[in-house]
Parts: sequence; C-alpha cells; structure tokens
Amino acid sequence: MIGKVIGAYMGDRLAKKTSTGIGGAGGAALGVIAAAALRRMSLPAMIALGAGGYLAKKLSEKNTGTGDAETQTTKPAKVKKPAKAA
Repeated sequence: MIGKVIGAYMGDRLAKKTSTGIGGAGGAALGVIAAAALRRMSLPAMIALGAGGYLAKKLSEKNTGTGDAETQTTKPAKVKKPAKAA
C-alpha cells in the first residue's frame, strides 16, 4: 500500500515537471503502474532498463545538441598587448 502511495506521489511530481501533457492524475496513475511493474521485474531486467534509458537520454542529448559539451565554458584566448612605442 505504501509503495502505491509513494509511486503515485512520484508520478504526480514527474508529470508536472515534464512537458508531455500528462496531468497530475495521469502521472499518479503511471507511477502506480510503474511501481507494480518494477516489483515483478528481475534485477538484471531492472539494470538493463536503467542502462537503456541512460543510453537513450545520451543519444537524445547528442542529437539535439544539449549536453555537457554545450554547457562547459572554455577559457578565452590570451590577447597580446601591443608594445609601447619608444
């Protein structure tokens, strides 16, 4: 019972943060379903699901151009000052 409540709460919170158009109640329902599905999965299947999600996220970021490379700042090149005329 507690797992369903926690799953519904987390699903509600995630649905509000994403732009998929799923409302809070829809997210809560997805959270309950996800919690029930995870209970029936084996550990290797959970690891494979997590690794697949991570790879899909990285590929998506690479294709859209929003990744770590875009957010890192580089040092500006040093500019030499002109020598003073004598």
